[in-house]
Amino acid sequence: MLPQTELTVPQGAPLWVAAELTYRCPLKCPWCNNPLDFDDYTARELCTSEWKRTLRQARDLGAVQLGFTGGEPLLRDDLEELVAYANEIGFYTNLITSGIGLTVDRLHALKTAGLKHVQLSVQAMRPELTDALVGARAHGLKMEAARLIKEAGFPMVLNVPVFRQNIAEADALIAWAASLGIEYIEFANIQYYNWALSNRDELMPTLAELKEAEAVVNRWRAKLGKAMTIYFVIPDYYEGRPKACMNGWGSIHLTLAPDGVAMPCQEARVIPGLQFDSVRDKTLAWIWQDSPLFRKYRGLDWLPEPCASCSEKTRDFGGCRCQALLLTGDANATDPACSRSPHHHLVQAARATAAQPLRFHKPLIRRTAQAVSTAFLNT
Repeated sequence: MLPQTELTVPQGAPLWVAAELTYRCPLKCPWCNNPLDFDDYTARELCTSEWKRTLRQARDLGAVQLGFTGGEPLLRDDLEELVAYANEIGFYTNLITSGIGLTVDRLHALKTAGLKHVQLSVQAMRPELTDALVGARAHGLKMEAARLIKEAGFPMVLNVPVFRQNIAEADALIAWAASLGIEYIEFANIQYYNWALSNRDELMPTLAELKEAEAVVNRWRAKLGKAMTIYFVIPDYYEGRPKACMNGWGSIHLTLAPDGVAMPCQEARVIPGLQFDSVRDKTLAWIWQDSPLFRKYRGLDWLPEPCASCSEKTRDFGGCRCQALLLTGDANATDPACSRSPHHHLVQAARATAAQPLRFHKPLIRRTAQAVSTAFLNT
């Protein structure tokens, strides 16, 4: 979540571009949304000059906000060069990072290059919990990264992915963030795609846990006032209506994968039968404006019933196509998160499972190549 800027964007342009520089990452988070076959993309990553050409094309389309993400973008040696180029051509630049590999020298180089903003992911205040969740000794590095980011004078968003294991950490995390002078916190209840979907029974909090966490957030909002902006994003499994995914397919958001494939969202590749074009082969303008992929679910004409007749269709744009596919097997189906969907019972069943006291906890499937071969490809 970025703070508000004064930038304007032409109508029909991709306001927000997510540049996924790499899927490589030192962590093994069991809620990661990167592709299950992430290891296959490493040799196909765009080089520096290809990224520059692509960013120029995105800017020419009218894009104004650019997030360098991954994987872990700090694993790219050319990150500072790419930030400098993006800043030169007029992007508002944001680094989305785990904090692993962030040093004083790199922060200084990134600031010199023109980086405007940093979003750091933190999972808990208890070191043993953080390390257990991400599958690495990362807690101390994350705490130090947060301190260095603020010392360097960057505005900062603390991103907290929320699930059953860490939902009780909200109070401690806000207290720590306030002491450090962090301006924004986003408690983002995770969306259940890819790795998170495979671990959904273990990760999903109960409605009671969500309400308690939201009450904690509201108490802190009242206490801190304008000193900190705290977002609390409730999962659509519990809202009865789907979220307006990316404000509508191909509307304002553009994801650029490490291999140059341009997508309406980072999950779109899970949908079979779609044509995915790379900036190595097509111009970004053609992909955004004319490609079959971006036209597939753009607008409202494609909507099935009951969505097509729904008075709320201009608010949620039919929900998430990837979620519809993953839960029903059909990307054209009504998003099961909607209470009006004929498939809503699938979400209700997941909620019922989350509400049951588990007698046996399954081990979390971690983001590793080994997990892909043993847990996914053989199912």
